[in-house]
Amino acid sequence: MNYFTFYTSLIFAVKFVFIILAITQIYLKVSQIPNSVFVNAVDYWKSRIEFFFVFLMAGLLIYLFRPPMNKSVEVAGESKLLLFLFGIILLTTAKWGDFFNESPVIIRLQDIIGVNE
Repeated sequence: MNYFTFYTSLIFAVKFVFIILAITQIYLKVSQIPNSVFVNAVDYWKSRIEFFFVFLMAGLLIYLFRPPMNKSVEVAGESKLLLFLFGIILLTTAKWGDFFNESPVIIRLQDIIGVNE
């Protein structure tokens, strides 16, 4: 097993752990379990695993698109799937509320439409 295959396997393992923690967190919210040590631990580890996943994906992007390469890169296989999942995670974990709730343009548009009465 070469380093690239090991690295992509590591990213998949981290992603799998993140998905398990996200599903657990959703279950705990739906079950309306009060804040306990377990709920806080799941939230803590989910955020750490998400950071580690983003860190590993940044390393993959740097490796794939490093400037010294003289040839073009064709993204295929596991790398393609990982980049797709990375995009999905970035979209779903973005702080959309910061944009929609605090943006002066959005606030002004809501005032014009009459949403913020």
